[in-house]
Amino acid sequence: MKLRTLAIAVLAPVVAFAGTACGGDSGETTSASGKKLTKVTLTLNWYPYGEHAPFYYGKKKGIYEKHGIDLEIKAGQGSQKTVQAAAAGQTDFGWADTPALLAAVDKGMPVKSIGVFLQTTPASVQSFTASGIKQPADLKGKKIAGTAGDALARTFPVFLQKNGIDPKEVPVQNTDPAGKMAAVLSGKTAGLMGFANDQGPTMADKSGNDVSYLRYADFGLNFFSNGLIVGERKLKSDADLVKKMVAATSESWTAAEGDQAGAVASMAGASEQLPPEKVITEQFKTTLTLLHTPATQGKAPGVNAEEDWKTTIATFHEAGVIEKAQAPAEYWQASAAPQA
Repeated sequence: MKLRTLAIAVLAPVVAFAGTACGGDSGETTSASGKKLTKVTLTLNWYPYGEHAPFYYGKKKGIYEKHGIDLEIKAGQGSQKTVQAAAAGQTDFGWADTPALLAAVDKGMPVKSIGVFLQTTPASVQSFTASGIKQPADLKGKKIAGTAGDALARTFPVFLQKNGIDPKEVPVQNTDPAGKMAAVLSGKTAGLMGFANDQGPTMADKSGNDVSYLRYADFGLNFFSNGLIVGERKLKSDADLVKKMVAATSESWTAAEGDQAGAVASMAGASEQLPPEKVITEQFKTTLTLLHTPATQGKAPGVNAEEDWKTTIATFHEAGVIEKAQAPAEYWQASAAPQA
């Protein structure tokens, strides 16, 4: 059965993207060693948190410079706006959630994935361990905080139905993204829909209580999460730079995984909103569990399998995020993939 949930567009109309991506025009700089570098802007999905450590680590360790890139990392205001900015050429590259990309392509926006890095979804229901929510069935009758229309809310009914639960049995309190954590901390809801590598460690730090997770992927529902995106104009006009960006990013993720403490330390000063170091550490540790599916195990970060794309596309077609399920090549530029 197709789940056409609330008829809320996942993507708002394209708007001016102020503050986080004020232009994607590339220029040249010169490194300390005299090497010519191409200036590149990367707009994140949100303010920096532990998931983003490899970008800062790769920049600090000169990995991007080795590939001829002078990288500028900018905070984002949500995956939807990052996708819009990339499509409009207001940022050279973006780091965004795959559902937002699928919805953008569905609406005709000229943007593509050049490699999903978080291939196991961090989507989860998060609650304090003391609440006793250990299995999907434990959610019955429990109020859960969510944000209407986002990918988590759209896939939540699919997650419940895959586990034999009628979505009507789990009341949802709709709030803005920031309000979800406040709802749990105040006891207004038993849990929230969130990413296991984001809100949970912060919630544990703020409350001093242990947090438990019902990860969608552990209970029969997996789909792609965050990855690199680029506008089609940039993809066509500067294919060589696109490949360099993907290769440098893949190398940075591999290097950061091998030096997790160093990767966390590289984020110092990245943002006034940066979480405490112990939270960043937990966020990054969890992020590293999301890099592969069985089809890509042992391959370089950012190498995708077409079968995983098909699964993701089918999931979001079922959830009503996209109206038309197209072939993976309509969303993903496989030729940009790093060498395995």
